[in-house]
Amino acid sequence: MRKRISLLAAAGLVAVGLATTPANAADPVFTLTSPAEIGLSPYTGDGGGRQKTTVDFRVGNPTGSEFEHRSTFTVDLSPLKGVADVALGENSGHRCTLTATAVTCENFWGISTGENWVGALDLTAVKGSKPGTVVDLTMTGAAEGITIAPTTTKVRIGGPDLVMEEAALKAKLAPGERQPLPIVFGNTGTESVKGVALELDTTHGMGLVEQYDNCATSEKDTTGKPWNQGWSMTVCTFDNEIKPGEVWEIADALTLEAAPHAFLEGLIYGVHEAGSQPKSTQKLSTPRAGKKLDLRTRAAKAAPRAADLDPWNNRHDFDFAVKNTADLVATPASLKGKAGETVRAELGFRNEGPAWIAHFRSGEDVARADIVIPAGAKVTKVPEHCIAVTADGTPREERLGAPRYFCGTPHVIGEKQVLGFPFELKIEKVVASATGSVSVGQWSDGGTTPQAWDPNRANNKAAFVINGKDATPTPTAPPTTAGPTPTAPASPAATPGTSTTPSPGAGSGKTPNGGLAETGSAPGPLLIAGAALVAAGGAVFLALRRRATGRA
Repeated sequence: MRKRISLLAAAGLVAVGLATTPANAADPVFTLTSPAEIGLSPYTGDGGGRQKTTVDFRVGNPTGSEFEHRSTFTVDLSPLKGVADVALGENSGHRCTLTATAVTCENFWGISTGENWVGALDLTAVKGSKPGTVVDLTMTGAAEGITIAPTTTKVRIGGPDLVMEEAALKAKLAPGERQPLPIVFGNTGTESVKGVALELDTTHGMGLVEQYDNCATSEKDTTGKPWNQGWSMTVCTFDNEIKPGEVWEIADALTLEAAPHAFLEGLIYGVHEAGSQPKSTQKLSTPRAGKKLDLRTRAAKAAPRAADLDPWNNRHDFDFAVKNTADLVATPASLKGKAGETVRAELGFRNEGPAWIAHFRSGEDVARADIVIPAGAKVTKVPEHCIAVTADGTPREERLGAPRYFCGTPHVIGEKQVLGFPFELKIEKVVASATGSVSVGQWSDGGTTPQAWDPNRANNKAAFVINGKDATPTPTAPPTTAGPTPTAPASPAATPGTSTTPSPGAGSGKTPNGGLAETGSAPGPLLIAGAALVAAGGAVFLALRRRATGRA
């Protein structure tokens, strides 16, 4: 596996140093960035199978507009002589040139606003390099009309290498079932770690039973708004020194419990050096349990903080399939209006539970609403996440005035969530008891079919009636916001994940509606896996994000 430490995944990213030439007061300052420090695995002796570490370099344009001139970036390789071999990293060859003493990267296309990738270098320790050696790798830049502040990455031979043991967990569970979570990790590197943080991320239906004073947990959302895609985070900190060759385990109980609403659940667990992870955007609260979670050495063989030599083996993730059901119920609608009036209809369905449903791996819609418009009415406003189709379900280009609509949902639906799609319709002709329908199910050609986990298929379809015998008069529609408008669920939320095991969260793989990545107040707004993820800190989560995007 190619080890890659990027601007987003490395801890403590900084721009180091000052411009090598005086800045013109009128010149904007662009800043180069790279990891603060990286560790290289020591030379093994035979020269074969050496592990590469990649350093990414980026430049920030703070002006808010495109810089359209040529720029040149240079890395002095002389400090690496006798320490590390250098090769151009992935996709660097078309813009960078490597010689024995330097790397030069040319940018002929300008620098866009925000962060821009410059290039990457692959480093491997050479024969004769000594563990503990630290050298500086500096990139400088030059361009007409701007000043470019350089960046320096410390390159260290050796360092700590925390490795998490994969826990033997049971994948198929029943609601309410518990099982122990064994945590074992070691340091296979060349330097000690002073203090570690254990991060445990669990989905909404999977939780930890015990509470400890040194374990902070993300707070439940009390605002009715989604955050972090249905996951919650627990971070336990320890001040123990983990020496090279040592193996440690938790000394107290950690127990996982499947909630009554559990269905397709996930767990991410990992360990990293305390203080090395980025700041979390989640609000964490520390309980007052009166007891601490402790560590103890399981077996033992055998400074300043250094970068972990291989952050990819610090964490594992696991999927659970809980035997449960979720009953999606289509909501009937009955409206009344005169010819020429515009009425508003909130069309959709609710989840009667007991389970919530989340497609973390695929990010696809949990369900689709199939809405048939009653005769005599013409749709004049369509929710954002609905597509217009003909009566037989064939897509059509014109969104307004269609006889039928398919509306996609988020990839997360809470166990007591209501989803409504606000339509506006003009009554062109009064037709007594004009009847359409609202159906809910999984995506299928030309409509929907019942979900395998839905136990009651009789309530998947409901009538949508205009000017029926018992219809309620509907006032002229006010301005509305398109898209599902779910009610607040009784649930917290958190972040998505990939797994080394087959995913129980995968669905049909088809999302013709585009879906709703996150809307309303479902227990999810994301990766690990649908559209825009909310940033949740920690090296475990960041590594997961990189794996989910194919960077592992």
